Amino acid sequence: MRLYNTKTLKVEEFKPITEGEVKMYVCGPTVYNDIHIGNARPMVVFDTLRRVFEALGYNVKYVSNYTDVDDKIINEAKKRNISELELTDEMIERVKEIRRLLNTEELYKTPRVTETMDDIIKFIEELVNTGHAYVVDGDVFFRTSSVDGYGAVSSQKMDDLKVGARIEENSKKESPLDFVLWKKTDEGIRWDTIFSKGRPGWHTECVVMIHSELGDLIDIHGGGKDLRFPHHENERAQAKALYGSELANYWMHNGMIDIEGVKMSKSLGNFITAKDALTNHDPMVVRWLLLSAHYRADLNISDEVFANSQTELNKVMTAHKMASLKLALKDYHNDRLNDELYGRYIEAMSDDLNTPNAYSVIFETVKALNGAIRVKEIDYDNLAALNNTLEKELDILGIAYKNVSLSDEDKEIYHKWEEAKKAKDFTAADEMREKLMERGIL
Repeated sequence: MRLYNTKTLKVEEFKPITEGEVKMYVCGPTVYNDIHIGNARPMVVFDTLRRVFEALGYNVKYVSNYTDVDDKIINEAKKRNISELELTDEMIERVKEIRRLLNTEELYKTPRVTETMDDIIKFIEELVNTGHAYVVDGDVFFRTSSVDGYGAVSSQKMDDLKVGARIEENSKKESPLDFVLWKKTDEGIRWDTIFSKGRPGWHTECVVMIHSELGDLIDIHGGGKDLRFPHHENERAQAKALYGSELANYWMHNGMIDIEGVKMSKSLGNFITAKDALTNHDPMVVRWLLLSAHYRADLNISDEVFANSQTELNKVMTAHKMASLKLALKDYHNDRLNDELYGRYIEAMSDDLNTPNAYSVIFETVKALNGAIRVKEIDYDNLAALNNTLEKELDILGIAYKNVSLSDEDKEIYHKWEEAKKAKDFTAADEMREKLMERGIL
């Protein structure tokens, strides 16, 4: 397995911390409203990465959190006249439904910030006690100058970051690069601490949840490339300060989504919610689309792109359905794969999740499958191996499919349809075809 490490800017051979195991954490959504399709992309990308690792024989511990403490949550709860907990519970259920529709595998753990608060407070206290953080009027700030290599994840030098930082007037911070660990506030859900009554800063929450669920050092930390700086940079700095750890050996970031060639943004009003995308399109088409470009590239979405994805997936599913039908009519199955096609497919997916190359192999598999169906004398052993290969390829992509299952009555109707066609009895053939379509066989 080879992965592009954002921190080193290189494709590297994956070497796990523990043999045969992958510990992976991906930043989850802030649950104040329906997530947009951009939030769904890392869900699909890292679920697919997990499936590749599992196909290679690894046990994957994949953790993703819910950020259920945030100013946006407080404001939305006020607007709806409900508690923050009512709002976040509702939104988390909606996210779970999005995951279900996108056919993602069940996560190892899904911690919530509110359920990790004791550990977060203790973590901040330790940063203050060790001199890595300081308190000003009830707010707590991380001292970025206290750790070596700040800027490593985003490949930036501290001096350059200081030049680019916006210096706030009357700031409580020692440096413009220092960031909030704890915020004193009179609004919304709050917790009592020795600093003040308030709530944590965003950058601290994930570090603590990673430590609680997976330990000081994990194999892979992932998320959208917008998280690279400052969020992931600040996570790494805190882990370095308290644990002497890089937090993750491999940092992975997926690209953003454009709508009709324009960067998707709520402020521009050009965003698509994941719910709307999955309501207006087959969820498997949405997943196919989200994986169609390399995960590190930005992905442009339009009606035309959705239509093309629908056409592509229809070709794949039609070939699979026809092959499954032919095999079901003969009650034939084997456990073979086409080693040449599957080998090239898994090689593409192991090459930093190169889904465009993997899609090319899928289309080759479909072409071979269609050819195996159309010959006068079908080689069922070859047909089954090709169909198994296609199913394995789709399984790793997370694309759900249905196998054809036939009753004796189904088979009888199908054979009558075939006989009517041969006899050019088009009335009978149409009647049988209608019955087969009603049963979902054709």
